[in-house]
Amino acid sequence: MSNSLSHDRYRSLKPTLRARGFTLVEVMVVLAIVAILSAIAIPSYRDYVLRGHLVDGTNALATMRADMERYFQDNRSYAAVGAFNPPCAAPGRVVGHFTVTCAPGSNATSYTLIARGAGPVLNFDFTLDQQGNAGTANVGVANWGTYPASCWLLKRGQTC
Repeated sequence: MSNSLSHDRYRSLKPTLRARGFTLVEVMVVLAIVAILSAIAIPSYRDYVLRGHLVDGTNALATMRADMERYFQDNRSYAAVGAFNPPCAAPGRVVGHFTVTCAPGSNATSYTLIARGAGPVLNFDFTLDQQGNAGTANVGVANWGTYPASCWLLKRGQTC
């Protein structure tokens, strides 16, 4: 009897061992969930960052158009008048990842502004003319929409 008592006493003093850590199945389930979330989130994030860069081009075109309109109000022409050169006469302005240039129109009362992308926005080309007609001449990413478009394509799947 003393043997069984000492054995019971030993059992009661011995801490119960619990399994620690994760099983392989639990780790695999977590990895599968992370992979699925990454497959959804990363492309959306890339589009979000790209859309942030595209704003530089459209803002630059709007600013250049305002400069051209101020020049026109003072000179009644978009072409050079005497010693005064229009904003289009300057070499291309670089704003963010876009270079803004001006293509003079067929007469002194027309022009077309062009913003060409580089770097992360390579092959994105936006246009704006003296009448405010915006357009997308090229889109650098597949599945963003059809072009040439009669608006600025700034989002995947956007239509004019």
